[in-house]
Amino acid sequence: MNQALNFQHADDGAPSELQSMIADSVEGLFAEQITPQLLARFETGHAASDLWQQVVAQGLPGALVPEESGGSGASWLEVSPVLRAIGYWSAPLALSETMVASLLLARAGLQVPEGPITLIQSGRHGELKLSEDGHLEGRAFNVPWARSCRWAVVSDPGRIALVDLHLTAVAVETGSNFAGEERDTVHFSNAAVHAVGHLQLADVMEPVWVFGALMRACMLVGALESSLDKAVSYANDRSQFGKAIGKFQAIQQQLAAMAGSIAAARMATQVALRSACEALQTESGSGSCLAFDVAVAKVCAGETATLATSVAHQVHGAIGFTHEHTLHFNTRRLWSWRDEFGSDAQWAEVLGQAAIAAGSAGFWSGLTQRAL
Repeated sequence: MNQALNFQHADDGAPSELQSMIADSVEGLFAEQITPQLLARFETGHAASDLWQQVVAQGLPGALVPEESGGSGASWLEVSPVLRAIGYWSAPLALSETMVASLLLARAGLQVPEGPITLIQSGRHGELKLSEDGHLEGRAFNVPWARSCRWAVVSDPGRIALVDLHLTAVAVETGSNFAGEERDTVHFSNAAVHAVGHLQLADVMEPVWVFGALMRACMLVGALESSLDKAVSYANDRSQFGKAIGKFQAIQQQLAAMAGSIAAARMATQVALRSACEALQTESGSGSCLAFDVAVAKVCAGETATLATSVAHQVHGAIGFTHEHTLHFNTRRLWSWRDEFGSDAQWAEVLGQAAIAAGSAGFWSGLTQRAL
């Protein structure tokens, strides 16, 4: 693993110096390299291979991997600027998936191969079974970046498996989301896995599903902030009846509602990121707020995505729906990511079922303890 990054942890809630440095570094890289032309080429089938090599050179794929396993030893809070930047700049890379996959492999005591690496949660989006002797049978839907990845990490209760997607017993059926990102169906015909390890985390039975929802929530916040910046800029530049449309109260109210909802989603993801840090430091079998906090973050981010795309397109008017304008790079990802690794409705159902199970007597304590 590349060790270009060396994070230090800040315990007072403020970003560490190196966290700020990596945020500046990633923002600078993406701002320079991710142009409308690059995104347009990506949508015509041209992978951003050069950009991937640059993020590898910065050590980003292994940022969450402990230092003793060859990574950078960063916490979820410390890598949050990377996830935010992926969303803000619409980075057409399997970077977030590789970061999570590398973390899970390392935590399971398995060697981390060269990325990109995709993620599959057994029991979600397909009928996939991992046998006791280490063979996969069935299929998985909506697997991110499958055709571009050599490896996939499969999460089964208590186990993490690494599988080679280039095996003859594995077939990839191409697909995509609204943003043109690869979301493939992978078929396994008694495919032997490369390695299997045991993974025990505090109250996390489906680590790919939970951490996948967390990374998507962070990416949603980034894309939301980008769409807000575009809407505010356009409202200040576009004139109607002799003044900028941003001066009209109706537009101001819409943008204020959008900004307030984004702020709530951002705070919810920060809480979930801190819970992820704690969960990775908590002994197996201990209680954790992670599932609750991730559910809240994904609900807030997903609901905000619905509101924000509506407001952003209303502010931009007809031009926002054109392919030539860059707004659609944000909004199509917002429409896609809000449903991945559990939609806001699915995670809201999880919270609702927990509240019902707790009953009236246990509702308040469950809410304040953030327990599912």
